[in-house]
Amino acid sequence: MQQIQNGFRRFFAFGAGCSMALVFAIIFFNALRRYTLGKSIAWGEELPIYLTIYGVMFGISYAYMTDRHIRFAILADLLSHRLRHLLALTSDLLTIATGITLALAGHAFALRRGHIDSSGLKSAADGLATTFGLPVLEGVGKLGTWQYAIAIGGGMLAIAAALRFVARLSAAQRSTPA
Repeated sequence: MQQIQNGFRRFFAFGAGCSMALVFAIIFFNALRRYTLGKSIAWGEELPIYLTIYGVMFGISYAYMTDRHIRFAILADLLSHRLRHLLALTSDLLTIATGITLALAGHAFALRRGHIDSSGLKSAADGLATTFGLPVLEGVGKLGTWQYAIAIGGGMLAIAAALRFVARLSAAQRSTPA
């Protein structure tokens, strides 16, 4: 189980880091181009926004998985160890439900509006599809590709919370004498 948890932890960290690196690189390249050539790339304004959303979704999954997220623990710290543990398990279960709800809502939203063209990415997506002869690349220019960040992020959060729940249960069983 530890290998699965470590694998997901690395996956979430890689996704968050990769998203942030791409956002930085695109904004940096676009700024250089704007101030040296006087033109910016059309997709250079819109793509970092979408990548940031994906990065946040990977980041919240990583933060939850490592139990390093923001929490208000003033009242929880006053509870006994056993009650704090039960509160953490309940929080994990509620987070699983929240992640599943986010995934379902994101999926419904992307289905409803996913066919709409993304103005800043449409020409780049069409160019990629034509260059590589892969019509599937036209999907990069549709809003649905980027709106799925909520659905994917909700799924990742549910997985992170489920793995955290199992880890808490396992730790409690190891520390409780038989």
